[in-house]
Formats: sequence, C-alpha cells, structure tokens
Amino acid sequence: MADVSSFLARPIAHRGFHDASEGRIENTPSAVSAAVDHNFAIEVDVQETADGEALVFHDYTLDRLAQGSGSVIQMTSADLVRIPMKTGTDNLWLLQDLFDLVDAKVPLVIEIKSRLRPGAQADFVRRVVDQVAAYRGPACIKSFDPDMLSVARAHNPDVIRGIVADATRPEEEYIRFTRMERFILRHMLHIPRTRPHFISYGIRDLPSIAPRIWRSVFGLPVMTWTVRTEDQRHRAALFADQIVFEGFNPDA
Repeated sequence: MADVSSFLARPIAHRGFHDASEGRIENTPSAVSAAVDHNFAIEVDVQETADGEALVFHDYTLDRLAQGSGSVIQMTSADLVRIPMKTGTDNLWLLQDLFDLVDAKVPLVIEIKSRLRPGAQADFVRRVVDQVAAYRGPACIKSFDPDMLSVARAHNPDVIRGIVADATRPEEEYIRFTRMERFILRHMLHIPRTRPHFISYGIRDLPSIAPRIWRSVFGLPVMTWTVRTEDQRHRAALFADQIVFEGFNPDA
C-alpha cells in the first residue's frame, strides 16, 4: 500500500485558504499562497481545456468567478490564463503554475473534475498523472469518476489516487445515474477495479457503512469534505483521518 501519510498529516485547505472578503478567491494563487503560509495541505480542482491542459478551477463554466463566460473545455489554456477573476488580483492559471508556486512546500491533493463522458477523458487524465509524477513534491489525484481512476491506475499505478464519494443523492450530476449506479458509487463497489489509495467522503454523509468497512477492514484512510463547522469537525475526528476544510482556521 502506498504511503499517504503526508497528505493526512495536516488539515487540507479546500480550494486553498480562500476568503473572498480579503480578495482570496478559491483555487487562485492568493488562496494557495495563504495555505502555504499556514502550512496547510491544499486541495484544488482541475478542469480540462480545449487543448488538453489542466486549468486550476472548480466550475465547468467561467461565469461564477471569472471575468468571462462559457465552458472551460471550449477555450484554450492560452486564452484562459489571460482572464482575471471577478474580484482580487489573480488570473486563471494552470496546474504547472500551481506546482511552480507551491514548490514542494506542502502536499497537494488534485481533484480531476469529470464531465462523465464515455472514455473518461483519458488523454486528459494521463496528462495530469504525468504532471503529478514529474512534480518533485508530494502530490496526489482524486476524482468522483471511477473510470478516471482506472485510467490513472493503468497509466501510472505509482501516482497516489483517491476516490471521492458521498451518499449520491439523485441531484446535480447524479440525476443522470440509475439507482443501481448510485448504489455502486455510494458504496464504492468499484474499488477492486480502481484500487484507490484513499477515500475522500462527504462529511454530511458520515458515519456511513461503506467508508467504515473500507477503512477498518481494508485499511483505506479517509479524508472528509467539506468541514465548515465545529460539529462537523468533531464528527470527522470520529470517522475520518483528516479534514478538508474551509471558512475557518483549524489551527486557531
């Protein structure tokens, strides 16, 4: 089993240590720099661009946070990095820019956002895996999409990978899934195929039988997201090995 202890040693700042009131928008250099300054591990999201690069950005479209509109995947990386955020001083940026900024100072957890397409955006996943493998610091990947993990495992099984899961309520992206498909995702029954090194499970669905079994019987550590309250933090301490947090300073 791969050693994931470095990713669990410190609280993990969700999309960086962001605070919009101070101009630090999620997934931006400012938010990441603040997390580094506090010695927090960092979780970021990456989206595929039209030319197959990894944009450090959560949403599928630009409209909510950036001074632009439309789908990320329809724009090239060169065009995207020229777009500023709606607030603060940051522009959009790429995964390699993130690596250059963090420079191995803290661990990185990189969530690959899936468009849930046939083929699992395989070329994009392999590109991200190659970048993570080449990075000299601690970095791992995770995804809600089991097929993405299968691609990653086949391409480079040594890159640490995690599965993201929750109760798979029939809402948002899960609306398109059947009840059986949601059952498989909720209980992570794909694990014999995907072989993740850790589980990232939603805090609002803990305790839950599936992460408890995979954690206790099979030794898969659990990080839980997104912890925003003291009640959630206390519950996380009972059922998970580390928190992905936002909205407060866990060291305070």
